[in-house]
Amino acid sequence: MRRSIKFAAAGLALVLAGSVQAQTWPTKPMVFLNPFPAGGGTDTFARPIAARLGQTLGEQAIIENQGGAGGTVGATNAARRAPDGYNWFFGAVHHTIAESLYTRLSYSLEKDFEPITILSTTPSFLSVHPSVPARSVRELLSLAKSRPGALNYAGAGVGTNPHIAGELFNYLGKVNLQAVQFKGGGPALIAAISGEVGVAFSGIAGAVGFVQTGRLRALGVSSLKPVAALPGVPTIAESGLPGYEFVAWFVLAAPKGTPREIILALNDHFRKAMTFPDTIRRFEAEGLDVVGGTPEQAAATMESELKKWAVVIRERGMKAD
Repeated sequence: MRRSIKFAAAGLALVLAGSVQAQTWPTKPMVFLNPFPAGGGTDTFARPIAARLGQTLGEQAIIENQGGAGGTVGATNAARRAPDGYNWFFGAVHHTIAESLYTRLSYSLEKDFEPITILSTTPSFLSVHPSVPARSVRELLSLAKSRPGALNYAGAGVGTNPHIAGELFNYLGKVNLQAVQFKGGGPALIAAISGEVGVAFSGIAGAVGFVQTGRLRALGVSSLKPVAALPGVPTIAESGLPGYEFVAWFVLAAPKGTPREIILALNDHFRKAMTFPDTIRRFEAEGLDVVGGTPEQAAATMESELKKWAVVIRERGMKAD
């Protein structure tokens, strides 16, 4: 009995210590590592949310950009930082893809990070140049099967969203559209609207205008529900390729070992920050859907995505170094 009391007292002491720590946190500036270049898609929501957090928490929230290798350079750095409640990490779907795509990584999402919340999601859409004789997903699949290896699509680099979206299309559709890699989403989009490549998987915010002007023909959106910005355009899944879903998402995470009480406190502050009308308008203007949710929900999303992309990457024989 004495031993049980001793253990119970020790456990209570730890709980109380964590509670006090969360109540006094933060006492100095916090660093949010963004593993993508400044001015990129992640910055569009990371900076305004960090600014909002700085106001509500009373301490400066610093964004530190460390791009490179599809976000893995920044992730490696973030995994090595102190789990003290002052180091945070903006992860993305790219990082679940990288776990299977790269032959060597010096970190593990599951072993080195604590997910806090899914910040937002954004779908893309499948389009073709007007010269491509396909007006639906079914017609594009039929065309691709009748011309094996003849059709190509614009990638933005190995492991990027357009590349993975295209390979998921190949895998589920049992076709072989050829990826032509460009240095970023901008050059990939230019190649699509010029007709240099016939097919594109593009972000909605940056490419919807070219659909409206007729320079691209939208065939389907990559989410499981239609998108308001593309009225009348069905989902890829319902228009010829059941099971297709590619939605980019962004997650806030912390180095493994960060106190649970502080993780829950930051989760609460982030979820509140994402309910402000100006924040929601900012997200919507960039084609982002606000998500939020608990650390457990974020962990479940990451686990599911790790498994999904491992299958696609293995079956398509994709690798990067």
